Amino acid sequence: MAKQRTEDAPPAALWKDTFSDLMNLLLCFFVLMFAMSTVDSEKFEEIAASLSSSFSVLPSGGSALSKEGILVSSGASQLNDLSTYYNNMGLNTDGDMSQEVQSAYEEVEQEGLEQSESMAENIQKNLSQTGAADQVEVTAYSKYVMLNVSGGILFDSGKAELTPEARTLLDKVGDSIYEYDDNIITIEGHTDNVPIKTAQYPNNMMLSLYRAYSVFDFFVSEKGFSDQSMTSSGRGDAVPIATNDTPEGRAQNRRVEIKIYNAINS
Repeated sequence: MAKQRTEDAPPAALWKDTFSDLMNLLLCFFVLMFAMSTVDSEKFEEIAASLSSSFSVLPSGGSALSKEGILVSSGASQLNDLSTYYNNMGLNTDGDMSQEVQSAYEEVEQEGLEQSESMAENIQKNLSQTGAADQVEVTAYSKYVMLNVSGGILFDSGKAELTPEARTLLDKVGDSIYEYDDNIITIEGHTDNVPIKTAQYPNNMMLSLYRAYSVFDFFVSEKGFSDQSMTSSGRGDAVPIATNDTPEGRAQNRRVEIKIYNAINS
């Protein structure tokens, strides 16, 4: 008997095999995804309870999941109010600072004041040795030591360039405080409330800013202070220390303040 001849499938029909394999793979993929997305809430709660007892993440006895699938155990629900917790950290039930925080704050303030007083005593001694103690007022605060230098000594009226007398005085001041170059040092310029309007200084704020910068530049360029820990700023007539109704009061308000922060606040 003659054998029947078998012919290969036409090439046009081969795509069916590939398409069938692809459909099977897709079906398996979606079944797998569905299985992974199905969560047994009871088993999840058992796992959460186990974690609670082992790591104290959730307190024992608390429910790990609500019906909506939200963590409601007290340990986790506090996370929802985390910002409120930090904003009220250290406050008692009345919203006032707690006694413990108040005591710690007072201790830091006291330690800072003691550091500043020691710095002020040393600076005053250095100024006395250079002969500049009578021209600089030194005051200790809990955060810094402030040196108050009269603007009348440093600048001519309406000017921001240092006078020759100012450079001599600042040279002595720089020598007296250079050991604190690693501390934060701020230089603030202040004026009285008499208006000024020139091409270079349109108002008191700009005048005070340039005056503070002149002192800053002298310390950095001439005395070798670090510009990384020293800054300058102008306050204009915003922070008077005396009345502006008298010539004496206005003279006190025209000043440059050099604030040397103690180690705690640097």
